[in-house]
Amino acid sequence: MANVKPFKGLRPPKELVEKVASKPYDVLSSEEARAEAGDNEMSLYHIIKPEIDFNDGTTEHDPQVYDKAVENFKKFQANGWLVQDPKEMYYIYAQTMDGRTQYGFVVAANYKDYVEGRIKKHELTRREKEEDRMKHIRVNNANVEPVFLSFPTNEPLEAIIDQVKVTEPEYDFVSEDGIGHTLWCITDDAVIAKITEEFDKIPYLYIADGHHRTAAAAHIGEEKAQADPNHTGKEEYNYLLAVCFPESHLKVMDYNRVVVDLNGNTPEQFLEKVGEHFDIECKGAEEYRPAQLHNFSLYLEGKWYSLTAKEGTYDDNDPIGVLDVKISSDYILRDILGIMDLRTDKRIDFVGGIRGLGELKKRVDSGEMKMALALYPVTMRQIINIADSGNIMPPKATWFEPKLRSGLIIHKLD
Repeated sequence: MANVKPFKGLRPPKELVEKVASKPYDVLSSEEARAEAGDNEMSLYHIIKPEIDFNDGTTEHDPQVYDKAVENFKKFQANGWLVQDPKEMYYIYAQTMDGRTQYGFVVAANYKDYVEGRIKKHELTRREKEEDRMKHIRVNNANVEPVFLSFPTNEPLEAIIDQVKVTEPEYDFVSEDGIGHTLWCITDDAVIAKITEEFDKIPYLYIADGHHRTAAAAHIGEEKAQADPNHTGKEEYNYLLAVCFPESHLKVMDYNRVVVDLNGNTPEQFLEKVGEHFDIECKGAEEYRPAQLHNFSLYLEGKWYSLTAKEGTYDDNDPIGVLDVKISSDYILRDILGIMDLRTDKRIDFVGGIRGLGELKKRVDSGEMKMALALYPVTMRQIINIADSGNIMPPKATWFEPKLRSGLIIHKLD
């Protein structure tokens, strides 16, 4: 049962939201954040990427950077750029991209649901990335950025979305990347109670994006509980900031691969080896996108190829064996190109589907990379099946778009 509750959000006044809100901390470099913030002192980047307030070369892990985050967080509140709501409430956050809108509930989710497996993961985390986010939560005593969760579609919650979305929103703007952001505050006590009741009927929530943030928030919750002699389990530090979307609202984009070399093979030798496990069709210079599951797109030497996995390379009855990321990792990247660890091998890089196939062609044609491989995107249902089976997805398998906008709502831990 999903243990969520309403909370007093810390958020920008309506007239300042576009100045404060930003992209998440992990989708752009320090230099990009510095450029995007420009001379906007209200940009959330001053809290989530405070290295931009120092000279170039100051790393995001420098102790003075964490100190600066605290200083800026206090400054934002003192200046009225972030104001705490007077009442505990839920929020509904809608994102619109390419004519498609997804609606999520902004909630405080209990960290114990993560520890005890009711918030399920599908990726491994790295301790050093967890530690960074733990420090950020610890020094600010707040979840400044939300985690991105999903749940199997619930009709009463869908009905609440339908009722709310026709009312006047609190925020409604389009960010510089063309994504629409709309937020409603749920203040009606009966609706608040209904949301809590319906989430209580949902057995599991699933991490879509933000595995490191979720793990870090859970660690801080445990840390604070152990340090509090009067701990009851009701304290605000027991909860983390989450936006929960119905499964049916979400679209997972492709997450593609570019590789530096062919591991000593000529293009002809490489294609011959690929042909052992894939049916190959040359598409010429015209851009080719994978048409369905188990179909891949290869770009090599100025030509696009359709690769269709042969029977025996996949198992549609196995939550991992069905995945195209597994098929391509096993039969192309590992067996032919000698790439054993997608997380650490420097010969491979990954390109989110939001950049399009043109980005793959560009990186190969420039000579930076030798070949590119585009995959058919996984579905949210596949992610849920993997999480339910207790398995972990292969690395770099999912790309969610749009990303959650940071700075719309912050959750304080006191």
